[in-house]
Amino acid sequence: MKFTDYLFEEVKGIWDEYLTHPFVIEMGEGTLDKDKFKNYLIQDYLYLKEYSKVFCIGIVKSKTMKDMRFFYNSIKGAMNDGTAVHIRYLEGFGISQEEVENCECKLVTSSYTSYMQALALTGELKEIAATIMPCTWSYSYIGKYLFKTYGENLENNFYKPWIESYASQGYTDFTNEWIDYINNLCKDLREEEKKKLVGIFVNSSIHEMKFWDMAYENIK
Repeated sequence: MKFTDYLFEEVKGIWDEYLTHPFVIEMGEGTLDKDKFKNYLIQDYLYLKEYSKVFCIGIVKSKTMKDMRFFYNSIKGAMNDGTAVHIRYLEGFGISQEEVENCECKLVTSSYTSYMQALALTGELKEIAATIMPCTWSYSYIGKYLFKTYGENLENNFYKPWIESYASQGYTDFTNEWIDYINNLCKDLREEEKKKLVGIFVNSSIHEMKFWDMAYENIK
C-alpha cells in the first residue's frame, strides 16, 4: 500500500463529512447565501497568502535542487492558480485585492495557518508535505464530487466557476503530482515516523473542517 493510500484511509471519514457539509451541499445546489461565500472567499484568500509561505519554507528546507524546484513550482499553484477564482468572484462583489489584504484573519484561519507554519519551521519536508496536503487534496476530492453530483445542473449556478476550478484536469494533475511526491518522499518510513505524519495529516484535515464550519456559521 502506498503511503498516501494509508493517509486517505485515515481521513476518509472526515473528508466524507466535507461532502455533506451544508456549505458544500448548498454550493452544489446553487443555494448558498452569497454573503457567506463572500466572507469565505476573503478568509480563504488570506489563508492562501499564509499557506504559500509554507511552500517557501519548503524551499529553504530542501536539500536538493529537485526538491527546491518542486516546491518553487508549487508556489505558483498556491499563489496564482489558487487565488485566481477567488479574485474573480471578489471583483464581482466589488472587493479589490488591496481591500482583502486589509481584512482581518479570523481565529480559525490564523490558527490553521499558524499550525502549518510552525510545523514547517520546526520540521523537515515530510512534515511540511503532511500538513499542506489535506488542503490541496481535499479540495480536489470536493470539486470532483460536486461536479459529478451536480455537473448537469451547473449552467445557472453562481458557484459553477469554483466547482469547475477544483474539478478541473489541471487541478487534478497538480494534486496527483503532490501525491506522487509524498509517496516518493515517504518511502521506508519507520513506524514512529509514520504515526507522526499521519497525526499531522489528520490534524490539518480537522482544521479544514473547522474552516468550513467557520464559513457557514460565520464564526469570528
